[in-house]
Amino acid sequence: MTSAPWLLTDPFLQLPTETSVRVVWFTEFAGSQHIVTYGDNLNQTAVVTTRKLSRTREDQNSRVGNQTEDGQVYQQPIQRDIWRHEAEVTGLTPGKRVAYRVTSIREDGDSVSSNVFTLAPAPSSGTPLKILLTSDHQIKPMVAANLQKVVETVGRVDAVWFAGDLANIPDRASEWFDDYRGGAFFPCLQGLANYKMDNDGVGTLYTGGEIIQHAPMFSCIGNHEVMGRNAGESLNHEFDRTIPRIVAKKLYGEQSLKDNSFNTDTYEEIFSLPESQEGGKTYYAVSFGDVRLVVLYATNMWRTPNLDEDAKGRYQERKADFQNPESWGYGQHIYEPIAKGSTQYNWLVQELNSTEFKGAKYKVVMFHHPPHTLGGNIVPAYTDPVQMIERDENGNIKAVRYEYPLDADYIIRDVMPLLEAADVQLVFYGHSHLWNRFCSQSGMHFLETSNVGNSYGAAWDDNKREVPIGYKEKYFELGDPNGLAPVVPTIAPLLSEDGQPMPYIASNDITVFSIFDTGTGTISSYRFDTRKPDSEVIRFDAFELKHKV
Repeated sequence: MTSAPWLLTDPFLQLPTETSVRVVWFTEFAGSQHIVTYGDNLNQTAVVTTRKLSRTREDQNSRVGNQTEDGQVYQQPIQRDIWRHEAEVTGLTPGKRVAYRVTSIREDGDSVSSNVFTLAPAPSSGTPLKILLTSDHQIKPMVAANLQKVVETVGRVDAVWFAGDLANIPDRASEWFDDYRGGAFFPCLQGLANYKMDNDGVGTLYTGGEIIQHAPMFSCIGNHEVMGRNAGESLNHEFDRTIPRIVAKKLYGEQSLKDNSFNTDTYEEIFSLPESQEGGKTYYAVSFGDVRLVVLYATNMWRTPNLDEDAKGRYQERKADFQNPESWGYGQHIYEPIAKGSTQYNWLVQELNSTEFKGAKYKVVMFHHPPHTLGGNIVPAYTDPVQMIERDENGNIKAVRYEYPLDADYIIRDVMPLLEAADVQLVFYGHSHLWNRFCSQSGMHFLETSNVGNSYGAAWDDNKREVPIGYKEKYFELGDPNGLAPVVPTIAPLLSEDGQPMPYIASNDITVFSIFDTGTGTISSYRFDTRKPDSEVIRFDAFELKHKV
C-alpha cells in the first residue's frame, strides 16, 4: 500500500466501563512503539497492545492505491499487513471528558500522532445521552453525506449503535480503511471521508462525521460480516461461498470446520466489544446510562430470489451443480441458531431475567435481520431451509429446491414472545436498506433505519417482491409478512405521487439517520436530500419509549 508513516485510522473508542475505555487505531507498520497520552496536559500514558490482523486482503475487485479498475494491480487475493493497536485508559470519572492523543513510532524512528480528541467512561444512570442508530453502510454512496449531516444536525453523539453490515466484503481491507473512492468505513465515521456526489454535473464533496473518535460504538453481526470458504479466485467468491457447518462437517469432517463453512474473524479482530460467556462478541448485553442494550446474532446468508436455472438462490440450486453437493449454496441458511432451546435462545432467556436488564429504564434489543419490514429481505421466513430433491425415473436429480415454512420463523415464533413478555420497548435492526417502523399491540416499537447509503425499494403499492410461484409455502409480495402495519411518520412524511403520506423512505437520493435521546426517551429520525446539498436536514418522525415501572 504505502510506506508513509501515517496512521491508517484515527483512534476510536470501544468497550467503556465505569472507570475506563479502550482506544484503538490501525497502522500499516508494526512499529517500535505506540503510545496513548491523555489527561489535562496529555501527561498520562496508557500501555498499548499490538496485534496483526490475520485475514485482511486485497484482490482484483479492490479499489485501492493504483487499482481503479478490476485486476490492475491484484489478480487474486493478496494478504495486506495491518496492525491493530489498543490501550485501556483507566482511572476515569463518569461524566468527565478527558483529552487524548495517539502516537505511533515506526521501526526507522519516524513517528506520527493523531489530533487531540476526547474520551469518557461509560455514563452513569440518569445521564441524558444522544445515541446514533445506523446500519448497512457497506461502502455505499450516501454514507459520507449521512454521517456529515449527523454531526451538523445534532453535534457530538454519546454512542453509536450499528445494526450490522458495516463493510461489504469483510476481509477486503480497503473497504474498512482507504477505498480510493473516498467512502470506506472508518473515514466516514471519523470525518476523514472524501466522497464526491454528482448531481446534474455539480459535484459535492462529503467528509463524513468526526464521531467514533469521541463516542464508543456497539455493533452486531450482519450477513456482510461473514466470510465463507476460500475460493482462491476473488474475495467476492469467498464471501458467497458459505455453507452450513453441519453440511461442512459431513463433507469435510471436523478438521478446519470453520475454513470450510464460514467465519467472522475479521469483524471480531477489528472491534473490542462486550462479550458473553456463550457467544463471545457475537451476542452480548451491555448497560450504558439508562439503557440495557441486548445484541443478538440473527442473520443468514443472502441469496438471490432469481429462479433462472443458473441461479444459486434462495429457493433452488443451479442446474449445473446438481451432481456436486460441494458447490451447492444450501439456501438462505442461518449462521447462528436462535430457535427455542438453542444456546443463544437460552442465553437470551437468562439475560432478560437478569437484574441489570430488569432494572434498566430503557430495554433495547438490536440485531440485523428484520422481524417486521416492507423491505425485500424479510422474505422468505427466518428459518432453516427445508431441502427438497426431485429425481427422475432413473434417480437423476432434476431439481433441488428450498422451502421456508412461515410458521417456523424463529424470530417471530420464538424470540418475539420473549421480548414482549420482558417489556422490551425497542427492537432495532437493519438489512433491507430503508426506513420504516412498526408498533405491536402491546406497545413494543420496531425501527429499521437502514436507508443510509442506498436502497433497494419497499414492497408497497405496485412494487412487489420477487417471490416463487408454484412453491408450497406462501411468500408475500407486498407489505409486512408478519402482520403489522407500518407507522406513517409523525412529523413530515414523504408524499407519494398522488399526494398520500408514505410509511417508509426507500431512496437512493434521500438518506436517513435516527437519534435516541435518552433524556426524553424520544427517537427522532431525520432525512437529507443529497440532490439538494444546500437544503436543510428535516426531522420527519419521532416517537417516545415509555418507561414501564
